[in-house]
Amino acid sequence: MKLVYNGKTKDVFELENGNYCLKFKDDVTGTDGVFDPGANKVGLSIDGMGQGGLRLTQYFFNLLKEKGIKTHYVNADIENRTMEVLPVKPYGKGIEVICRFKAVGSFLRRYGLYVTEGQVLDSLIEITLKDDDRDDPLITKDALAMLGILTNEEYDSLKSQTKAICKILKDDLATYGLELIDIKLEFGNNNGQVLLVDEISGGNMRVYKEGKSVDPLDLVKILFG
Repeated sequence: MKLVYNGKTKDVFELENGNYCLKFKDDVTGTDGVFDPGANKVGLSIDGMGQGGLRLTQYFFNLLKEKGIKTHYVNADIENRTMEVLPVKPYGKGIEVICRFKAVGSFLRRYGLYVTEGQVLDSLIEITLKDDDRDDPLITKDALAMLGILTNEEYDSLKSQTKAICKILKDDLATYGLELIDIKLEFGNNNGQVLLVDEISGGNMRVYKEGKSVDPLDLVKILFG
């Protein structure tokens, strides 16, 4: 395998068959040693996070497949913390799509004049650019089109997919007594098709149980025992 990208929480390798391999790490995003799925820098390392994150990712991607939603997922090797995926091209230098069900985290910090902590949000969609130097700035639909990052049609597809995906995840987590508060997803282009990529795990979602935040590894234990 040829290393093509060294990421914050995963390394990316090119496979001989044209697909790619994601190698999950134990590193997670956060600030001052505290886990935060909305942060754009590695804040700490949690033993077992890579394997746990891959187990959740495999579970959720298979769930989406059952519901008829296409993604870049091909298969996974939990023991080796690797996942084979289809090749995709990023939009611009990469974008992240955030779906919010309640006002917490950075949303509350930005709009605290207008919302209260925990205020219900109806699957509100926000898009940010992957740009560590500029703290992953928010960007509008018009700006995405004008800068040639996303067409209006791609934006609409991405938004509708995100809402559908997050409803499936939210409903599934609810069967475990869990509440999905917000989640950060990534999308790419595969032969002209907008596909969900990267991972779906405790490292990129905020989940509550009985009003309290659930640690990423505790989420793995709740779902898999």
